[in-house]
Amino acid sequence: MSSELHIDVREKGLVWITIDRAHKHNALAGPVLAALAETIRKIGSRAETRCLVVRGAGDKYFAAGGDLVELAAVRSDEQTNEMASRATAALDAVRDCPVPVVAYINGDAIGGGAELAVACDMRLMATHARIGFVQGRMGITSAWGGGPDLCALVGSARSMRMMSRCEMVSADRAVAWGLADLEVQAGADGDDVRAFIDPLLDRSRQVLCGIKEQTSAWRRTLSCASAREVERRNLLATWASPEHWAAVDRFLAKDKT
Repeated sequence: MSSELHIDVREKGLVWITIDRAHKHNALAGPVLAALAETIRKIGSRAETRCLVVRGAGDKYFAAGGDLVELAAVRSDEQTNEMASRATAALDAVRDCPVPVVAYINGDAIGGGAELAVACDMRLMATHARIGFVQGRMGITSAWGGGPDLCALVGSARSMRMMSRCEMVSADRAVAWGLADLEVQAGADGDDVRAFIDPLLDRSRQVLCGIKEQTSAWRRTLSCASAREVERRNLLATWASPEHWAAVDRFLAKDKT
């Protein structure tokens, strides 16, 4: 585990991961991305884990992009490919985590930080936070798989708008566009965040993993037949589970009264 990541294990399988680089705008330098990926792989594979929440330290930035000093040495096509492949693989740890990963966007998510946010399964945004694909300001396009993720979330027209105008999108607009799931009024530990997260924690890990596999199959643009195969496999696994039959028994008992 990196000293620049703070891990907070809470009850019912909830784990908060904080990128602790507020003095650097929580910039996603290569070692930080690698540590984040390894942390998510390890914690996400634990039998007791049901949900991960990723946030940045402080209240100004969720995460900025890559470390510009580090990236200034990336010049050739080969070096650029290597950098992008490493970072994309790191964010794939988020996309492929077996349980849901929620971004708590506590402050601005910029460039690579925005790509991390859209790699997550859901996004909660503090009311003052913004999200922006501002890579164009540096004369580049998105690099870590975030462009396709953004298009899947908001469509090609709004993605074009955001990326070409380097637009910083507010929390209320992000919710209206489907880019975020909740505008948070009461802070990370407030009632609105708990009300959003708690229903996830009421599901079993098996159910959450089955749902995540289905959404990951769609994200990977599997054929309809392949996606339905994933759905059916998870239905069979969950239908036979004790949790399902206990729920059926509770419903039938209630129906008789």
